[in-house]
Amino acid sequence: MGKEVYFDNHATTPVDPRVVEAMLPYFTEKFGNAASKSHRFGWEAERAVETARRQVAALIGAEAREIVFTSGATESNNLALKGVAERYAGQGDHLITALTEHKAVLDPCRALERRGYRVTYLPVDREGLLDPDDVRKAITPRTILISVMYANNEIGVVQPIAEIGRIAREHGVLFHTDATQAVGKIPVDVNRDAVDLLSLSAHKMYGPKGVGALYVRHRDRQVELAAQMDGGGHERGVRSGTLNVPGIVGLGEACAICQQEMPQEAERLRRLRDRLKTLLESGLEEVYVNGSMERRLPNNLNMSFLYVEADALLVALKDIALSTGSACTSAIPEPSHVLRALHLPEGRAQSAVRFGLGRFNTEEEVDYVAARVIEAVTKLRELSPLYELARGGSPNASGPS
Repeated sequence: MGKEVYFDNHATTPVDPRVVEAMLPYFTEKFGNAASKSHRFGWEAERAVETARRQVAALIGAEAREIVFTSGATESNNLALKGVAERYAGQGDHLITALTEHKAVLDPCRALERRGYRVTYLPVDREGLLDPDDVRKAITPRTILISVMYANNEIGVVQPIAEIGRIAREHGVLFHTDATQAVGKIPVDVNRDAVDLLSLSAHKMYGPKGVGALYVRHRDRQVELAAQMDGGGHERGVRSGTLNVPGIVGLGEACAICQQEMPQEAERLRRLRDRLKTLLESGLEEVYVNGSMERRLPNNLNMSFLYVEADALLVALKDIALSTGSACTSAIPEPSHVLRALHLPEGRAQSAVRFGLGRFNTEEEVDYVAARVIEAVTKLRELSPLYELARGGSPNASGPS
């Protein structure tokens, strides 16, 4: 095609030009500090922040006062988990999460364990789905928080969030979801889903890096958090620090665009994703989708190409941006914890590649990527002794189970 193709939109997305346009004035003529209350420059910045707060809230069915701005979803997750654990330590010391969570949830959980908290890590089935009954059974009188990712960043599987939320509400337990991959891609409503805390990030939905938000329920069930950053009492004392006004404006604009265009965009991406899947399955044998296709983000496809090492395939596709899993763990030369949690055969886990389509991808790019993948997999298999054994019907060949 004469240019690189970007199919790694779960790692990050390009900033929409409309978002850039909205942000630009706040780097130059509208550069005020939103906490400066005595002059026009501060007032302008504060108005821009409050507009963005309403835009973020509208996308997830929240109220503006329930939005706390952060540096991104990792900070939001840390603030939610550690903030709840510290604030409600007198009521309990037990948290529940899933084995397939992002490291931005798993690592804070490990940190809390080192401080004496107990965490239950629930398994998922071979489709990547959590059983709500397992959540119910894991709740104890000491449980204070359940944290389950809305949609997985590697396999795109969408969890039964509303059902888990109802279970949490029935037991009087707070419910947090890392919705970073879901917000802006599929409809998310904190009231429909009975969510008490929700994390999101701008750069996953065509906004800038370095800014995100944490939804903290206030209207019918006031959730309180222990601040993790002190100094100035910004964001109603929950998250101190000078607000990143240009970034917040960008987050707000990105949310407004998603709210307006999400239905059409999701359908277009679903068609492109399904076209890619069909092309790959018709052009290659021994290819497998990882995770549920029925409960999946419209822009996600995670596929295994048996008898081909995923890293070798990515090297052969240097002009195509793909990944083997989370951008936060892609430097680790072993199957991701998400794929291991699905109990995939070793060959499938080691040959898994994530395709993340986005707003600016085209059908022409899908066709190009499919052709290049088919070509590269075919060549790499020609070099694979295991593939030759499998084609010969050897009982020692390592195939799927």
